[in-house]
Amino acid sequence: MHYYRYSNAEVSCWYKYLLFSYNIVFWLAGVAFLAAGLWAWSEKGVLSDLTKVTGLHGLDPVVLVLMVGIVMFTLGFAGCVGALRENICLLKFFCGAIVFIFLLELAVAVLAFLFQDWVRDRVKEFFENNIKSYRDDIDLQNLIDSLQKINHCCGAQGPDDWDFNIYFNCSSESKSREKCGVPFSCCIPDPAQKVVNTQCGYDVRKKSKSQWDDQIFVKGCILALEAWLPRNIYIVAGVFIAISLLQIFGIFLARTLISDIEAVKAGNAF
Repeated sequence: MHYYRYSNAEVSCWYKYLLFSYNIVFWLAGVAFLAAGLWAWSEKGVLSDLTKVTGLHGLDPVVLVLMVGIVMFTLGFAGCVGALRENICLLKFFCGAIVFIFLLELAVAVLAFLFQDWVRDRVKEFFENNIKSYRDDIDLQNLIDSLQKINHCCGAQGPDDWDFNIYFNCSSESKSREKCGVPFSCCIPDPAQKVVNTQCGYDVRKKSKSQWDDQIFVKGCILALEAWLPRNIYIVAGVFIAISLLQIFGIFLARTLISDIEAVKAGNAF
């Protein structure tokens, strides 16, 4: 059976099941993101005490995972059910949401290009806030460590940004053993060491800045990211184009199916 047949029009099973297949992938991915996020929260005890999230001043990466999961799950569910049940309301919701997300991505890209200084200031402020909360959340800590190790950088604009964190602050009131140091991810790795030395950043900033080059990365992560972008502009552009094409394809399928269903209903009205 290839079509639902009516007197004057018919709904294409090709578009119907293609849209269903398109959405089932996103729905399953949304389920996976939600499961991973809830598992991470349960491991940190957040599910039993939500103040652990509200008390964190920086970004909890799990929140981002859950938000992506919720959006993908909701849109995938609406698209799947809308296609199978030929429900115009669900299909219009799915199509409208994809159009909104696409336009939002486009607007963010354009504004980021036009207002680079403002974006740089917001990124700096965001990074500094997360430095303050470095020891408050293990996922945030791992994210910052990965960013610094991969990009060979330290802090937002340099190692001194770690003064924003109470554990690494150089103030005389600090009793932390990490006082006036930096995280191990700021250290220049020693090829001879097979075990990571998590104390390699201790007391580094007590030394003169001329000695830092031998032990830690001195370039800030904002500068490192700004240098990374031009080198990988084709990769970034390719990813953006691929995502945009997927979204446009989903919009096309949804709009085509909506038109078919409306034609069928109009034909049955006579």
